[in-house]
Amino acid sequence: MTDKTKELETEKIGKLLLIYALPAVISQIIASVYNLVDRMFLGQCVSALAITGLGITMPVMNVIHAFGSLVGAGAAARMSIVLGRKDERWAEKILGNTMLLTFFFGALFVSVGYGFMDSILYLFGADTETIGYAREYMIIVLPGMFLTTLNFNLTGLIRASGYPFKAMWILAGGAILNIILDAIFIYMLNWGIAGAAWATTISMAVSSVFAVAHFIQKSSFIRFRRHGWEPKGYIFRNILMIGISPFSMNIAASAVVALLNHQLISYGGNLAVGANVVVNSYATLIIMLMLGLCQGMQPIAGYNYGAGHSHRLKEVYILTMKICVAVGIFGTITAICFPAFISGFFTDDQALIEISAMAMPLLLVMAPLIGFTITNSQFFQSIDKPWIAIVTSLSRQVLFLIPMMYLVPTIFTALDKDGLTGVFASCTISDVLGAVLAAILLYTQRKVFRQGYVPPARKPKTEHGPKDESN
Repeated sequence: MTDKTKELETEKIGKLLLIYALPAVISQIIASVYNLVDRMFLGQCVSALAITGLGITMPVMNVIHAFGSLVGAGAAARMSIVLGRKDERWAEKILGNTMLLTFFFGALFVSVGYGFMDSILYLFGADTETIGYAREYMIIVLPGMFLTTLNFNLTGLIRASGYPFKAMWILAGGAILNIILDAIFIYMLNWGIAGAAWATTISMAVSSVFAVAHFIQKSSFIRFRRHGWEPKGYIFRNILMIGISPFSMNIAASAVVALLNHQLISYGGNLAVGANVVVNSYATLIIMLMLGLCQGMQPIAGYNYGAGHSHRLKEVYILTMKICVAVGIFGTITAICFPAFISGFFTDDQALIEISAMAMPLLLVMAPLIGFTITNSQFFQSIDKPWIAIVTSLSRQVLFLIPMMYLVPTIFTALDKDGLTGVFASCTISDVLGAVLAAILLYTQRKVFRQGYVPPARKPKTEHGPKDESN
């Protein structure tokens, strides 16, 4: 065991969370910059419909990110747990098998994306006005999305193996390059939405080179070795069992966004979809702050769970939850007080700003509860309880939001109120119900915080037998 991992069970929790969460928060903000910068340049330099066209591609991107998180999040959480058990060799097996899964899913979504592109885009809400923008973007960005998946998967493993700041700088370099290329391709060369796609693809390619290089260097704690590249079905299963939570969340998000796009078009037209993109662009910053904090928590929680230090597990959970709720309060206040001002960063179209300013307070008024729900989902993912994490993640998006987005606008219309307002209000109601369910699930798992609680040992029967099998 190196000093990189030893500190996870000896250093003060507050200091550890700062060390791990700060670069993770910055990394998440940087990750959101890729989309935010594209939207800002398109809104200011192209048109409002270009933003809507980009919004049509969001659920497609979510599907691709879902397969990335299926592998990356599961691998990072699993690596933290096995390092907590002092098993460096198994961590290297996780690294190699993660690469195999990443290449497999990458080839899958690129092939399907090119083969059925128009059908997919129409399914997610494109029409004759927006299909051109969406298609032009997707044709270029699909290979780049594979690189995005590779980059985020590897930086997650870099963070889990004890190099949080290095992971941050790799992502930061890509984001800075993306901003520069956006300015050149969209503003200076007038390439429009194609410029946004090329900027993302090139910047991710450069960033991925540095992520791969980390695991080649002899100075790295965990690195590529021949034994790690041997495909192992039980390693695949263990990675995917944890990753199924963020995967399900992203798949559900894609389905929900597709349904939401259709509802928005029904009640408010294409500009309503654009307004949802604008609001979610700001909401993404708030949620990315929360996810960054939780990503900083995960190596600490996973390691101490694996080591049986329940008191440290409880301490890091409570501290993370408090900070995420505080971030949510900040998001709510700014959304209520400055909705038009914030919307103006993404577009100068006054009609689009008006709809966005109406929607923003509704979508972010329950941001503190979103912070609580995210903390719980990420926490259960980090301590190898994937099914609880799945239920927590999906409750808002599937169990509550899908029926609400059809029920609430109907009620609003029946009461002679704006049906479009009802569509946005359905998200607010779902946030409350999702947080209530998250609290109930947390209560059922309170035993993991009890002093002396030790998780079930999962040792292999033989050197080549199954290891770390999920419940």
